[in-house]
Amino acid sequence: MRNPPILSASSTPSPPPSSERVRTPTREPSREPVREALRAEPSIFDACQIGVVLRTVVFVEVVVAIATLFVVATPGEWLVQAATVTGGALPATLLWLVAACGLKKPLRRLPKQWQYAAGAVLGALAATYGCGLLRLTGVLAHAPWLASGFAGALFAGLVMAAMVLRARGQTPAATTARLEELQSRIRPHFLFNTLNSAIALVREEPAKAETMLEDLAELFRQALADPGESGTLADEIALAERYLAIEQVRFGDRLRIRWDLDAAASSARLPPLLLQPLVENAIKHGVEPSPLGAKVRIRTERRGDMVVIEVVNSLPPLRWADEPLPRGHGIALANVRDRLRLLHDMQMQFSAGMDQKNYRVRIAIPAES
Repeated sequence: MRNPPILSASSTPSPPPSSERVRTPTREPSREPVREALRAEPSIFDACQIGVVLRTVVFVEVVVAIATLFVVATPGEWLVQAATVTGGALPATLLWLVAACGLKKPLRRLPKQWQYAAGAVLGALAATYGCGLLRLTGVLAHAPWLASGFAGALFAGLVMAAMVLRARGQTPAATTARLEELQSRIRPHFLFNTLNSAIALVREEPAKAETMLEDLAELFRQALADPGESGTLADEIALAERYLAIEQVRFGDRLRIRWDLDAAASSARLPPLLLQPLVENAIKHGVEPSPLGAKVRIRTERRGDMVVIEVVNSLPPLRWADEPLPRGHGIALANVRDRLRLLHDMQMQFSAGMDQKNYRVRIAIPAES
């Protein structure tokens, strides 16, 4: 992992040296419009995530627990009956989840109605398998094959509907985030300050002014681009570098930036435009309120199967505040947390809060190579 030194005011506003930066792969336009269209559709068989598996198992067990209450008279009988039914329902549920996950790609090529039909057939077969287990072990004297098949198809349909609703929930969240980031890019004070800084540099340092305007143009391009489901951490780092390069010109030695970037973490998947609002918050609440400025540290690290991302900013001393320091409403942090949960579900971790004299945002997500 790299530990480049803190940047000073004399440093140029360009990102860290090329030898110390995470290389960002160039994105080419998609040449497979059909595949892109399929990705945009809500997934019926998104059963490969741990969160989906756990929720499905809990749902089936709750239904089993309630259903067995109708055929027993005492709590003891209920426990025995519920355990008996679970012996067939749980293996059937897990079998359906494994089949749905394994057949996700080929089934997704089918028309929507055929996908539901295939899922229902898989559910019926899985339930019949569970019923057969109970019959073979002697728990059931007479196996209700037909009832088990219909029950399995019904459960499969409910689970598929829930997964579709969850997938559709990603769309408005991503759209809202994109609009918020677009608004952030065209806030008058940020735009005017950037343009004024560039104008002031045109005669004295034209190369620096050109770099600043290029960074601003890239921020607009990213904000106006059609959002995808996810991007890489390397992409997010590159965008944050451009934003901080602009702010470095504005604040000079008041903004001290430190990058601790682990190249092994660069391929982790993140929702688009997720890191930049965290960096912007660090500038707004750390650098702007203090005449002495603040330190901003962006750190990435791969730890086994997880990637850790931290954005840390020092807090302004209270003695500089003529009035209470402005406090945010937490909207950006809540949006980041919700979008991470939609992409990584229960596999992600998110925390934000005071850490001595700093404010720290910490994200942990699965590492994908």
